[in-house]
Amino acid sequence: MSTRPKAGQDERSNSSSEYRSDDDYAWIPWYCSLEGNEFFAEVDDQYVQDGFNLTGLGQQVVYYDFALDMILDVESTDEILSDDQQEMVENDAETLYGLIHARYILTNRGLHAMLQKYRNCDFGVCPRVLCKGQPMLPMGLSDTLNEESVKLYCAKCGNIYNSKYSRHDHVDGAFFGTTFPSLFFLTFPELMPQGKKSVFVPKVFGFKVHKDAYKKSLEAKKKQSSAAYERKNK
Repeated sequence: MSTRPKAGQDERSNSSSEYRSDDDYAWIPWYCSLEGNEFFAEVDDQYVQDGFNLTGLGQQVVYYDFALDMILDVESTDEILSDDQQEMVENDAETLYGLIHARYILTNRGLHAMLQKYRNCDFGVCPRVLCKGQPMLPMGLSDTLNEESVKLYCAKCGNIYNSKYSRHDHVDGAFFGTTFPSLFFLTFPELMPQGKKSVFVPKVFGFKVHKDAYKKSLEAKKKQSSAAYERKNK
């Protein structure tokens, strides 16, 4: 959980005496800019403000109203919270944003936002050598909170990987969901890798190793060991 600097704090750049704009202090871009949150797209305020889009999420977040106000940069003045309560609100804001994000990236605007990040390789590239730098997409193995961290899907080999950065171990996979990668390539089918999956072919002195070669080699090795054992015990 991270605490956002307030807009009233004096923050100046090294080369300019101008203060940052109000947009620099908006919760959503601030949260998405944090280390470890690189996979998140910035959800439009209008999407968050539409109660229909948030149907059912209030049951998953204790301080729902306070968390929503924090995401939308609305000052809550009706109730004074203790430090512990404020920390819980900040945690709930992160959870609520993640749940909203999982829905947003299935919309047309959300898919296009993730498309730009995909083209920029913001999600990384496949670690498999034969995929030759194929960009990956974030996804969840479950749509339920607190079951799995975010994973990365490569459409070229069809495999799922853990992020190579430990900072992503604490990003819930439910914030991206199980549907996103498939819907992404159905929406942008031209990005789906074409052709067969490249597979490593074992060779010896330039000749392809037959599929039964290892089995036959093992059988020969067993016969050799058995014969040696019999000679030893004669």
